[in-house]
Amino acid sequence: MNITEHRILGDHRGKLVAIEGQQDLPFEVKRVFYIYGVKPDVSRGSHSHHQTQQYLIAVNGSCKVTLDDGKQKTTYHLNKPNTGLFQDALVWGEMYDFTPDCVLLVLASEHYDEADYIHEYKDFKHALGYLSND
Repeated sequence: MNITEHRILGDHRGKLVAIEGQQDLPFEVKRVFYIYGVKPDVSRGSHSHHQTQQYLIAVNGSCKVTLDDGKQKTTYHLNKPNTGLFQDALVWGEMYDFTPDCVLLVLASEHYDEADYIHEYKDFKHALGYLSND
């Protein structure tokens, strides 16, 4: 889990931030989606993935992201369009405190597959080997 600040390019016409798969990201991008219009006091995410890695960028506005690797929880404030947060597979993520204008862009390493999702925290801990089947 790490946050990266990307170089801002541009001139008098405007700014540009380039992010390239397998160069700026540790994976090839297979899916792109974005979250916006999140109502106050609503959180998103609250799950993990078996295989999928993600890269999150607040391209407008801001939000907070808490990542949990089963041992440590770290909260990040995404508030610059040139800053991205890497979320590895088997890391629980929750996004919240969205500003009304927030657009959270997510680049993903895998195509959508419901079977890749872990929706229950106890199942996440089990996948990490922290809980037995008992």
